[in-house]
Amino acid sequence: MNLSKKILLSIAVICIALLGAALYLQIVEKMLPCPYCIFQRYAFALVAVFCIVAVGLQGAGHRLATGMALISSMVGLAAAGKHVWIMSTPSMSCGIDPLETGLNKMLMAQVWPAMFRADGLCETPYPPTLGLSLPAWAAIFFGIFIVAILYVLIRNQKTQRGMFGPSR
Repeated sequence: MNLSKKILLSIAVICIALLGAALYLQIVEKMLPCPYCIFQRYAFALVAVFCIVAVGLQGAGHRLATGMALISSMVGLAAAGKHVWIMSTPSMSCGIDPLETGLNKMLMAQVWPAMFRADGLCETPYPPTLGLSLPAWAAIFFGIFIVAILYVLIRNQKTQRGMFGPSR
């Protein structure tokens, strides 16, 4: 297995572990997820799926799946950033709004409500983990994934150029 596939597989495993940690915090620690938490969960799940798909493909399919993992990471970073901003702005709230209602009507929220149903408030001040809020940690992981996936895409681009000569 080449380095690119090892990186993508590692990202997928980390995403699945983070989703498991989210379930633990929700079920055992009673930390209810808000709409932005659910957006981040969807993003982690999509990153994992696209990375796994990319590992199994070659050529254009591999690049497409890797690109979709990159886009999913960027969406996750945006959701985590917005969540951090809401938590740092006392007057902000995500509250019960159309966003929550819409998320809770999606198929995955119906099929797996423990993972994808929003029941909490974004501004709930849960205790920090190693000094940072959970959305801040999510933002860090999404940032790491973005850098790693970009590395994979650039590395694969250079590898292809080397195999087929200089691009024109």
